[in-house]
Amino acid sequence: MRARTRNRWLGAAAAWLAAAGCAPPAFRAPDPPVRLAPHARPTGVAVVPAAAAEPAPPAQAPSPSGVDDFVRFALDRNPRMARARLAIDAAGGRLTQAGLYPNPVFSFTADEVGDRTGPAGILTPALFQEVVTAGKIRLAQAVAAKDVDEAVLALLAERHALAAAVRAAYVDALALQERVAVQDRFVAFAAEAVRKARARVAGKELSVLDLLQLETELETFRAEAEAARRELAPAYRRLAAAAGDPTLPAGPLPGSLAALPRYDLDAVRRAVLAAHPEVRTAEVGVERARAAVRKAEADRVPNVTLTAGYTYQGQNRSNDGGAGVTAPVPVWNRNQGNIRAARAELGRAIAEVDRVAAALDERVAAAFRAYAAGRERAERYRAEVLPRAVRAAELTLKAFEAGGGEVDSLRLLASQRAVTEAGLEYNTSLAQAWRAAAELSGLLLEDAWPGPGAAPDAPPGGLPVTPPPAPSPSP
Repeated sequence: MRARTRNRWLGAAAAWLAAAGCAPPAFRAPDPPVRLAPHARPTGVAVVPAAAAEPAPPAQAPSPSGVDDFVRFALDRNPRMARARLAIDAAGGRLTQAGLYPNPVFSFTADEVGDRTGPAGILTPALFQEVVTAGKIRLAQAVAAKDVDEAVLALLAERHALAAAVRAAYVDALALQERVAVQDRFVAFAAEAVRKARARVAGKELSVLDLLQLETELETFRAEAEAARRELAPAYRRLAAAAGDPTLPAGPLPGSLAALPRYDLDAVRRAVLAAHPEVRTAEVGVERARAAVRKAEADRVPNVTLTAGYTYQGQNRSNDGGAGVTAPVPVWNRNQGNIRAARAELGRAIAEVDRVAAALDERVAAAFRAYAAGRERAERYRAEVLPRAVRAAELTLKAFEAGGGEVDSLRLLASQRAVTEAGLEYNTSLAQAWRAAAELSGLLLEDAWPGPGAAPDAPPGGLPVTPPPAPSPSP
């Protein structure tokens, strides 16, 4: 009899709680996420369980060679991409958590147990359920959904920032590789001058002092070429580290810096400000801040806690039931501080849109300035300075070999230094323009980049000139 009575009270309490609307609601989808432009939408991005995001053992794959191979390798293996993908997973988890209803609370108390008049005492099981009011769960989901959007945009930004970093590292290594080739050509030129000077010394047409000056210049060229060559291995290693695997074998790189890509400042600026993930992230931040304001305003409405319980009194062997409703009275705390903070955050988010646009505009201007300056200087050296310097050096060398006192060793040294400085400055200008182009490619979200390609008409090192005659064995 007592068991049936307890069951009736507990069943009635559960039914009363359900009738009062305390059962957890069905999951409600959040506001639709931000829509990205087709050219800016990341592919293959999904919120996956953490277990599924565990990196699989890397499969054996051929080592990358060209710049596109290194970029693909980095996007697949670099830890920066794994970190960004896991950030999406974390944001998805918070979105799921935001949609969960509070759990009911069960309590049981036993008082006056062992009393002489009723050894069982007073037994009181009770059930408590918090009722979430004012659509707070839906509003919390809206805020969390914007966090997911921001994580997806952060993945897109990280993808193109990583591609730009790998391209810049590739350009640095290739520029150093071409610099070594340029310096080797100048070593050959200086060695030819020394060979001819020795022939003139043997014929009593040139002093030993003049020969020593030319030999000193040759050894200087050799030292600089060897120093640049020793920088190659660290440059290759830096490229491998940028790709995400410092142990990746990276040897001589294909391609040439001679053919530069073309960019237009106004077109670049419009494209970056229209589609860059940082701009879209700032705009999503405004949407998130508005949702947070709505959530803070809804938090002024207190939640209600419903209670249902049963009491058995052992002294008189009675079975009693109870129900109750509790709610905070918003007299002093009406969430006014959080509402004020949320509105301030909204104002800051709106200002952030302008700040991000201005910062991107500045980055585009700085990168384009370096690109335009490097390109103009490189084209001038290629078309005007280098051909004249090389031709002057060749004529000076021929006149020196012919003798007659028209060209002395100091003039020959000056011509060699002039062509060396022009060649190295041409290489430096190309590297500057290509590094800036790599940064512009990241800002423009370029997946297909016209990177350093083959230049069959240009000799090693990118010099648009005919190499000097092959020297005899090194003196």
